[in-house]
Formats: sequence, structure tokens, C-alpha cells
Amino acid sequence: MSKYRMLPCDLPSLQTFQCNMNPPQTSSRKNSDPLSMNDFWLEVENIKQMRGSDGEESSSSEPSTPEEGEAEADWLQDTGLSPLIGDQSPTEDNVLILSTLTRTQTAAVQRRLDSYSRSLRKRSKQPTRDVRDVFNRASQTNIVLEENGTEETNGTEETNGTEDTNGFTEDTTKSLSSLDRGSGRSDVYNMEVAYSEQAALGHNENCKTAWQPDSLPNFQIQKGRLGVTRVSDLSSLDMKQVPALALIELTALCDVLELDLKRNKAAKRRSTESRLFGVSLTSLLEQDRKLMSNTQVPLILQAVLNCLEKNGLELQGILRICGSQARMKTLQQRLERNFYAGLFSWDEVNPHDAAGLLKLFLRELPSPLLTAEYLPAFTAVQKITNLKQKLQALNLLILVLPEANRNTLKALLEFLRKVASHEKRNLMSLWNIATIMAPNLFLYRGSGGRSQEGGEKQQAEGVAGLVMAMVHYQDLLWTVPTFLLSQVRKLNENSTKRFNERRLLNFLRKINLDKERPEKHHSEPCKQVKIRASVFVKDSLAIQLNKGTRAADVLRKFQEHVNHRSWQMVSTMGLLKCNGNFAFPNLELYEVGGNIGEHCLDPDTYLLDLYNANPNGEWVIKQSPPTTPTL
Repeated sequence: MSKYRMLPCDLPSLQTFQCNMNPPQTSSRKNSDPLSMNDFWLEVENIKQMRGSDGEESSSSEPSTPEEGEAEADWLQDTGLSPLIGDQSPTEDNVLILSTLTRTQTAAVQRRLDSYSRSLRKRSKQPTRDVRDVFNRASQTNIVLEENGTEETNGTEETNGTEDTNGFTEDTTKSLSSLDRGSGRSDVYNMEVAYSEQAALGHNENCKTAWQPDSLPNFQIQKGRLGVTRVSDLSSLDMKQVPALALIELTALCDVLELDLKRNKAAKRRSTESRLFGVSLTSLLEQDRKLMSNTQVPLILQAVLNCLEKNGLELQGILRICGSQARMKTLQQRLERNFYAGLFSWDEVNPHDAAGLLKLFLRELPSPLLTAEYLPAFTAVQKITNLKQKLQALNLLILVLPEANRNTLKALLEFLRKVASHEKRNLMSLWNIATIMAPNLFLYRGSGGRSQEGGEKQQAEGVAGLVMAMVHYQDLLWTVPTFLLSQVRKLNENSTKRFNERRLLNFLRKINLDKERPEKHHSEPCKQVKIRASVFVKDSLAIQLNKGTRAADVLRKFQEHVNHRSWQMVSTMGLLKCNGNFAFPNLELYEVGGNIGEHCLDPDTYLLDLYNANPNGEWVIKQSPPTTPTL
């Protein structure tokens, strides 16, 4: 397997695409060509003109190139494994992470450590440790944790069981085989087994690779017994563990695909006196949460998108036609003065000017929306020829993004999908939208980079294709793969073993459950559980579980249970009475505690399987949280 290194990347810049309004490769294309890049080059020229009118080309330094070994150190820092590069023994946190890794993920960590050690030896620095010593000590510490904890193993499903001659576990091979038998189609997207393991086994080799903007293949997520988990379904504490695990898996996938995934250090941008444009997402959200505490997407961006959705979705050439630079300058100044005071009216804003403000907001961010660190990684993904594996890499990259960037990107892509859905009226196809938005996402101030002669067209088409894929497949990309959720569960589960009081409480609880547990019937597993109904009712709802009981069945039984009884506090609970029955809007079943913080369950989750995966958790019926407030 080829060596993986995180090296600096030549990011696209305005200089890269300079003066190539109609490069030779695209000059012969007609506007009717589904892959015409005319919109891309026109947008690049518009950006150049706007920046030229500001009298300043750049207000930020170029991304710095990491020194040898520095990229590996940054990678280990981001994955929570930085203590492994010192001479101390692995910490318990490091051990917990290592204990959840699959075979390919472990190999990826070993390569990073080995590369870092070689770089230190070249620079004649402190003595380095053998990478085998790190994993041997981790394994020994893991055994101690097992002896002090429960009888369960620390490995994930992929690391349990007997390995075959290729190094893959029996469980991994069986999981892939069973899913293949169940689907038998190349359009099924498997999230049960780690992407890197699938790639190493050649699982997606039969996936379609040739596609056109007007005929993108659709993929169906293969639901396992535990259903599908969206990013919004997990608590913030659980989601904080996902980026590190996703980065390790992304690295392992690129190792298997022999893709040189690159990363830059963030460029420094001079501070601005602006309150809305040229301000980091973190700073914007800090201001916004003083007004609306639950804000996840900057209010200024929400306002611009709302204006466009109200007046611009059916407008011909929306996003393509540039607004007046003079009007946009005036609008920007008025927004800076009046936006937070609530004195700005969007009713008088021309939709084309609003579209210009949207693109200006994205370009003026101190750091790109896709982040300076991972923007080269997004660019490198275009080199993956297998579409399914390309989407797997994009899925992991989105999970690696900071929360503010991920939420903002989601709001943007949802809006772009709405624009594409009105193509018959606004004449904006998905490809048109992608070619216009790509320069605003992939070109930014101070991005630097060298022009590769003859490569502009290919590079431009590649980033436009990525934007198109993110818009079209966004529902898939904002899903937490089942194998990553299993690793989060294992991390949470193993971390509790360090606390004697928790172990004692769980042990006593287990004894109590064993006393109350009915006699097992192996032919038809069955379990009675009590489900709490949050603030709706004081008592619990007893549910008899069997192999076929799903979360949707429990919600239906709860509705029947409430309608069967008379509740005196109904009027104070905000319930709606419909045809003599009480309707509970937006009810969801949540998994709380045990080896998870809080998890909103897919209606198709089989609860007996979930109970076996998290026997110490409890289930609560409650209303789903409100969506992010908008202006």
C-alpha cells in the first residue's frame, strides 16, 4: 500500500484562472452543452472586477506550507492522538480511541506515526519511539481496562472475531456479504462497514463512474437494524467525537485508494471592522446568539437566503446575473449600520443584488467555508473515479468540518437545491448553479497557487462537479455512518469503565435487571421495557419488544395509549384535539444514556437490536426540537 502523506496543496487562485475567460479547451462549446464552463469563467471575471474595484487584491497571507513532519503532527492533534508522538505511555483516552479502530484505520495511524518518527530522525531531534511500541503498550493498557471493567470487548465489530487470510475479520466479511445478498444492486449505499474496509475488499468496483449532470445516479442507503442516523439526530457531545473518528477513516480510505490527500495550514487574515462581511462564522454566531440563543447559521446569511427564496427562486438567471456593484456597496453599508438594529427592510432589495450579497458573504469569509485546512482535501476528492467512493470521501469530509461551517454549508446547499428545483422557470440547471457557485467556494483572498498550463479546464470542471455532487447528494452526505456511530458508542462505553462509581451502579443495575428479566425464549427473543414520555405523561409506557418491534410502532402505541385515557392536563401541554383524539405533533423516540448521550431514532429502528446494543440506555418520547429561528 502506498505511503500517505498530508502535504501542502496548490490551491486555486484568481491568478490560476487569470484572463482565461474562454480558454481554448472550452471556446468551441455551445451554451447548450451540458458541461459548458462559460458560467464558471464569467463568474471568475466578475470576482476579479469586484476585487479590483475595492483597490486591494488581498488582505490575507498565503497558506503556509507545513514543514516535514508538521502535517503528521497536526493530523495526530486533530485525531486526539498527539500524546503518542512523545515518549510517554499512551493515555487512557488514546487507548479508548485505538481500541475502536478497524484494521485499515489502525494501519493509517501507524503510517502517520512512522512518517512523523522518520521526519524527526532526519532533523536529528529527540529520540523517537518505535511505532510498534505504541500499539503494544496500548494493547496492554487495553487488557487492564478489560480486567477492571465488564466482560465486553473493546473492539468494534470489525475488530472482533477471527481474521481471514487477508487480514479482515469474519464479522466484516459477513456484513458485506449479507448486505450484498440483500440488495444485489450497485445503487445501494452501505454505511454498516467502514468505507476503507469496503475499498480494500473491492466492494464498490461495480459502481457507475460515467455520469452526466442531467442523469446523476441515485443511491439508496442500506438501512441496517439500527436505522439511519442524521447529523442532527445526535447530541452535541456525541457529535464532538465524530470528527476525529471521521478524519482517521478518511485517511484510511485515501490510503487504500492511493490518494495523496493534502492539507494546508490556515492563512492569517487581517481583522476587519465589519460586523457582517469579512467576519468569521464563530464571531458571527457569538453576536447572533445574544439575540437568538439557538442560532446555528449566521442570521445575515439566513436573511439573504430568505429574501432569495421569497423573491428570486423563479427569476430567470438568478445567481448568474450580477447585481449592480454600486447598489450592492450601498446595501452592504446599510446592512452594517442597521441589520442588528432591525431597521433594514429586505422588501426593496433586488433579488439579483441579494444573490450578489450571498456570493460576497462567502468570498469575504476570513477562512473559506470549506476551511483552508480541508479545502485542498475537497479538491483532491475529484481525482476519485468511483462515484460511490467519491461520495464516501465527501461524507467524511463534511463530518470533519467544524460545526459552524457544517451547519452553514448545509443551509447553503439546501437553498441551492431549491433553486435547481425551479429550473423550468429560472433556467438554472444544477450544472449552471454548480459552475457559478464553485468559484465562490473554492477561490478566496490570499489563496495563492501556481497555474498548471493546460489544466485550468480540468480543475474548473472538477470543483464544479464537487459542488454539484454536494447539492444533489446532500441528504446522504449529512448522515453519520453506522460504523462511526458504533465507534462513538464504544468510546462512551469504555470511558465509563474508568469510574468506579459508575461501574458499581451499572453492576447493581444489571443485577436488578437480571432479577426482573423474564425467562428467555431463544426461538423468539422478547423483552419488556418501559418508555418514558417526557412531559406528556407522568407514568411510563410498557412495551413488549420482539424482533419486529420498530420505533414507529412504539410511537403509534403511545398515541393509542393517550387516546384511550382521559388526561386532565391536556390543555396545558399544547396538544391538539382532532376528531376526538389528541394529536402530538413532531413526536420522536429518543435513546438517552448508556453508551450514547442522546440519539433521535430512525422510525425504522428495530428496538430489540437497539436494546442489545445499549442495554443501559433509556428511551424517551418527546417532541423534536424546533428548527433554527429565522429572521
